[in-house]
Amino acid sequence: MNKLLSASLLAAGLAVSGTALAATTTLLNVSYDVMRDFYRDYNAAFQKHWSAEHPDAGLNLQLSFGGSSKQARSVIDGLPADVITMNMATDINALADNGGLVPQDWAARLPNNSAPFTSATVFIVRKGNPKGLKDWPDLVKGDVQVIVPNPKTSGNGRYTYLSAWAYTLKHGGDAAAAQAFVGQLFKHVPVLDTGGRAATTTFMKNQIGDVLVTFENEAEMIAREFGRDQFEVVYPSVSAEAEPPVAVVDKVVDKKGSRAVAEDYLKYLWSPEGQNIAAQNFLRPRDPAVAAQYTDRFPKVELISVEKTFGDWRTVQKTHFADGGIFDKIYQPQ
Repeated sequence: MNKLLSASLLAAGLAVSGTALAATTTLLNVSYDVMRDFYRDYNAAFQKHWSAEHPDAGLNLQLSFGGSSKQARSVIDGLPADVITMNMATDINALADNGGLVPQDWAARLPNNSAPFTSATVFIVRKGNPKGLKDWPDLVKGDVQVIVPNPKTSGNGRYTYLSAWAYTLKHGGDAAAAQAFVGQLFKHVPVLDTGGRAATTTFMKNQIGDVLVTFENEAEMIAREFGRDQFEVVYPSVSAEAEPPVAVVDKVVDKKGSRAVAEDYLKYLWSPEGQNIAAQNFLRPRDPAVAAQYTDRFPKVELISVEKTFGDWRTVQKTHFADGGIFDKIYQPQ
């Protein structure tokens, strides 16, 4: 009798355990290098939000980081991302074009073309700025070495390329002059890493280069990791406006049954808490009320709209960064 009772209790326990396990959703966010700190902070906040709204539903949040385009390629090749949070639309468009993982109109499903915050490109220079680097033309002078990731694999690299191109246009140059200037800039790049964090390691840990071109939120990550006394931040006069978009990966969430939590995960980025976490991580919030609280950490810079200057992202990708595009024509490995 005792054995039967024990067996019954064990079976009941396993059933309860199985039910609990079945109620836990695992959500994978495939993101890009320089968003590590933000999404770690954001995930902790969203976990609390979700648990409060759904006390009986477990949630396991997972993160994957790497070069933006490499991450998109991994999802296309089968990495089961519930959501993808990239630093430009090109990489999410690739999911629509390769296997229909997201719909062609994915950007229209959330506010601001599905980009919950923005960022600017900055120069990270050695303490004291020994080369006196203030703006884009300074990066092509003399023996200056510029560290920037590969525009073919990194959104960070693409925004650097587009910012330098836009600077030339803003100062009266035509497309030929812009191409020549960007080509000259990349002649000063001794190492072309695949992603933003690898470029940071090259500059900060390996001490290669005079300037690291990156997003302003990466400057804060560098400060936390290496110390604020190790570098200075210089804002160039012109920067392409980075608008990092997000999307639910439809084919994955429909297969897993995780659409509800995936959609809530992304929508919460626009909540006051999500926007505050963005600002605390030096990402420019969309919410005007939140932005007004952080004006001291976001210096004014002329932000250039990529689509107004260069055309839609599909055109930008095809013209500049696809195989055989302008970047392939101007870049010669050192």
